[in-house]
This record gives sequence, structure tokens and C-alpha cells, in this order.
Amino acid sequence: MKPNPLVIAVAAAVLGFFAAIAAAANHGPETINIFGGQSGNVPFTHAQHQNRLNDCNVCHSIFPQETDAIKRMKESGALKPKKVMNLQCIKCHKEEKRAGKPHGPITCSTCHKK
Repeated sequence: MKPNPLVIAVAAAVLGFFAAIAAAANHGPETINIFGGQSGNVPFTHAQHQNRLNDCNVCHSIFPQETDAIKRMKESGALKPKKVMNLQCIKCHKEEKRAGKPHGPITCSTCHKK
């Protein structure tokens, strides 16, 4: 029995539809206002970083994908002050700069907004 081309086309369309939904399901917001302690919060271009890094675990291996995760982790002592900035943001931005690539800010006051 030969496969019906119409059935194959419909099945492919349905699979494509669900794949697109799954891919778009958990990208988070375009921007996030990250708790920045006494220095002021950090407006974070979440979508821009997702597009650039292509690996959510670069950041989310340290903190969960939850609203105010960094604030809660700092308050509980699970995340030490300046750890996000020094071990994540600044480190990556400096590596990109050394490689001659476009990079983000490398000083505290550039990101923190009181």
C-alpha cells in the first residue's frame, strides 16, 4: 500500500506546528529588570542575550528560570554579592572584547540603574 501524500502533508504540518509552539514556549521576556542590590537594578536584554549565546545554560546553570531568582538567591546567601556580575556578565563581556567581537559593558555603573 502506497502512502497517501495528503496524509503525509497533514502529518508534517501538524508536527511543524507543534515544534514551533515548543520552540517559542519558554523564551521568557524580551527584557528583565534584574535585582542589583544597593547599586540599583539592571535592565537586562534577555532576548538579545538568548540570540547571541544560543545556550540558556550559560546563565541558567547558576540561577533558575524564575522571576526574582537572583534576588532570592542573594537574600538566602546562595548567591554571593557580585557573583553574577563578576563571574557571568563581566567575564563574558571581557572575553568577547579580547576576541575583537561586539561586547557588553565591562563596568558596574554602566548597567546598574538607581
